[in-house]
Amino acid sequence: MTKKAIVFDVSGTLIKRYGNILSVDTGENLKKSTLDVIDELGHVVLVVLQTNTKKTVMEANPNETLYDFLNNKDIAINISYSSSNIGLDDLIAKLKCDKVTLSYFQESAKYLTKEYGSLEICSGSAFIYNTKENRIQYTITAGGKIFQNTSKVIDTLNKRGINSFIASGDRINSLYDLGQKINIPKANIFDTVNEYGKEKIVEDFQLKGFKVMMVGNGSNDVLAFKKSDLSVLTTEQGEFIRKDLFNEVDVVVDHIIDILDIDF
Repeated sequence: MTKKAIVFDVSGTLIKRYGNILSVDTGENLKKSTLDVIDELGHVVLVVLQTNTKKTVMEANPNETLYDFLNNKDIAINISYSSSNIGLDDLIAKLKCDKVTLSYFQESAKYLTKEYGSLEICSGSAFIYNTKENRIQYTITAGGKIFQNTSKVIDTLNKRGINSFIASGDRINSLYDLGQKINIPKANIFDTVNEYGKEKIVEDFQLKGFKVMMVGNGSNDVLAFKKSDLSVLTTEQGEFIRKDLFNEVDVVVDHIIDILDIDF
């Protein structure tokens, strides 16, 4: 019997994602998705802070620079998406000269809370670093709410003997929290992975003899879509999806529960 695995992206796939992007230059809160901003800019990296926004970021000194905050609190950062070839060590070295303070992250979080209330699922802070201009250009706060049928999908797949996995750019503890709520064990969760990481995860499962379905909703899933045995694009998030992305997948579904009807 063929072993089967389904690899899920998180934002817009398993959860309804709510986010805010704050421009460091203008103080404007953008009504755009993070990946859309990255695609428009080019030469940038999306960097995730491996800490809890509410418990750590919001309690910090607003005048402290990000670099000092990370050092003083011993907080790690990871690159979750990139349109540049900068490495993490080089990025950290460049941050030492960046004057962006925690106030920008705090203002972004306050705006998101004001708009959508408390969002504890996959809640976190991040920033977009422009590698051409060598500076933090945007700060980001994001969180989500689990789609109505996500838990039912995972439970049904488990009963069918199909292994479910998460591959996401989100921080590890927020993904563990999500996994606990929808019954995906820690061992099946891959955190802070970029588009290349997702592709490798799919390939590694295939090398272990699994037939792999990749389920996602964005451009950072394209490489994994191409590598998988069956690729599924979900549109439940309700945001604009580039037309060319539809051409990269085998199946398009409106809701996560629809994958249960796919012949796999």
